Amino acid sequence: MSLDPWVATSVAELLRNATERRPVQSVDAKSGARFEKLIIKGRPCFLKVLSTESDWIMRCTGNTSYWEFQVWSAGRYQAAPPVIDHAMIGMALESTDGAPQLAMLMEDRSDDLVPPGDQPIAPVQHAGFIEHLAIMHAAGLGWRDDLGLYPLERRPLFFAPETIAPELQRGDVPVPIMVADKGWGVLPEKDPALAEIVTAIHRDPGQLAGLLRETPQTFIAGDWKLGNLGTRPNGDTVLLDWAYPGEAPPAWELAWYLALNRSRLPESKEATIDRYRAALEAAGVMLFRWRGCCALKDWAGRLVQSKGVKKARVALARKMAVVLHEMWEHGLAFAPKGRPAALAA
Repeated sequence: MSLDPWVATSVAELLRNATERRPVQSVDAKSGARFEKLIIKGRPCFLKVLSTESDWIMRCTGNTSYWEFQVWSAGRYQAAPPVIDHAMIGMALESTDGAPQLAMLMEDRSDDLVPPGDQPIAPVQHAGFIEHLAIMHAAGLGWRDDLGLYPLERRPLFFAPETIAPELQRGDVPVPIMVADKGWGVLPEKDPALAEIVTAIHRDPGQLAGLLRETPQTFIAGDWKLGNLGTRPNGDTVLLDWAYPGEAPPAWELAWYLALNRSRLPESKEATIDRYRAALEAAGVMLFRWRGCCALKDWAGRLVQSKGVKKARVALARKMAVVLHEMWEHGLAFAPKGRPAALAA
């Protein structure tokens, strides 16, 4: 894939030389976007087309400026660590009858995606997702949103009663909206304390957002659900549908992963949090905050000098993932001054 984001002047240009086009409906899709599979010069591709008119999620999140397009144009997809495969080829934003629509052309990663279902995913795949989530967060620590993406104040309001009220007046109400509406109706009876807390947040989301901003911030893609995830043959993580991008605490996206995928996790939420913390600390804390003597830290320090901080963080996180795996697999203790076989270049 090109290092520069390809922004086509029109959908026609984006799909030039396309053949064998056929509409498809993703099992996991909930938004109202349109999907196609197609071939371009012998390469299997996937097309997603969306607009605020057809996509209720865009309306509920307040995505009127087409965040995915802003992120792509700004080079954030290309800035993702090498372990993240976004599959994106190019985008085109054009107006049809005065209404903007966004077309996103991707490599077809269908064979690599997590299959739909209810069974827990393989532990090794789950571990890879968490490691790569932490690597992505570590690489983006300190990033500030100057693109006008999904703000923290709006995130708790996704399914708030006032947010979904206009959707309930439409002719074809999406199932998630109907479920949310029913849930708000029974929550005060089922859990009065939780209802009170959530209502207070909905009334003043800025207070929660202000507290969250006191913690470290990073760039998040926003939707690490299994329907958007997969594993490439080389172990890289496929991450599709960066629908809720923005500046947020790393824990926000971790919580999203835990909540949406809870029934298919091969380990407890607590164990997943511990796994994430270890990977995140490997990528950042050891490099900049740990004062102990460590051959691994020295190696990463040399990388900072030769490759820069971002690449050093990613490389250190990957090395630490190998070390942690060996420790868990064989019951070994970490030897800071040693050079375990797992660290061999």
